[in-house]
Amino acid sequence: MTRSADWLPLARHKDTVINSVGIIVEKGDSRFEIVHHRAPAALFQAAAQLGVPKVIQISALGADEHAFTPYQLSKKAADDVLRDLNLPGFILRPSLVIGQGSASLALFQRLAALPVLMLADGGRQRIQPVHIDDLLETVSQALSVETQSCRTLDLAGPHAMSFAQWLTILRQHQGRNAPRILSLPYSLMLGMAHLGRFLLPLMHPDNLRMMQQGNTADIRKLESFLGHPLRPAEDAL
Repeated sequence: MTRSADWLPLARHKDTVINSVGIIVEKGDSRFEIVHHRAPAALFQAAAQLGVPKVIQISALGADEHAFTPYQLSKKAADDVLRDLNLPGFILRPSLVIGQGSASLALFQRLAALPVLMLADGGRQRIQPVHIDDLLETVSQALSVETQSCRTLDLAGPHAMSFAQWLTILRQHQGRNAPRILSLPYSLMLGMAHLGRFLLPLMHPDNLRMMQQGNTADIRKLESFLGHPLRPAEDAL
C-alpha cells in the first residue's frame, strides 16, 4: 500500500481519513520507512486527489526538527508530506499513551514489579504520559472543528515526571512499596540494550536514546483545544 492508487478505492466518498498505524520496533516485513512514511504518504496523496475534507495523522512526540532515530524520522517524514499537501486536518503528536491493553504499559508494569530497578542514570529521564481518553477526545474534537489548514498538536499529560517516579506510581498501584533503584551509567545501559533487544525487542537501544532525550511538551495549547484540564495518566491504571 505504498502508491496512492492503492488507497483510492478505500478513501473514495469518505468524510475523514485517520492514520493511527505505528510500530515501536522493526520486525519482519514491518519497517519504519514503509509503515510510518511511504504507506501513510500514499494515503495522504490519495486523500488529496479525492478532496477528502479532513485528514488526521497520529504521529509521535519527538517527530520534529530534533528527531534523530528511524522511528522519529519516519513519523516526521509522513507529517511533512501531509503539511506540504496542506490538507485540512490535524497532526497529533502524543507522548507515552497510557491505557489498559497497551504493550508498553505492560512492559513498564513488569519492570516496576522487579525487586530492584536497574535504571540508566537512576531513571532521571523526563516523561509526560498522556491518558488515552485525552487522546481519544482530541481525535473526536478534531473531527468536529472546522479548519482550512493542517494543524499540529502535541499531546501529553498534566504532569511531567522522571521515569523513576513513573515506575514508583506503577508500583503503588500494584500494592508494592517504593522501589529499590540501582543507578547505572547510561553508556552501560545502552550497551546492555544492544544485547537485550534480541530477547526483548521493546528494549531496543533507540528506545533508550529517545527516553534519554526526554518526552515532554507544553500542554497549554492542548488544554485550550479541549477546553478543560487534562486527566492524570495514572487515572488510566
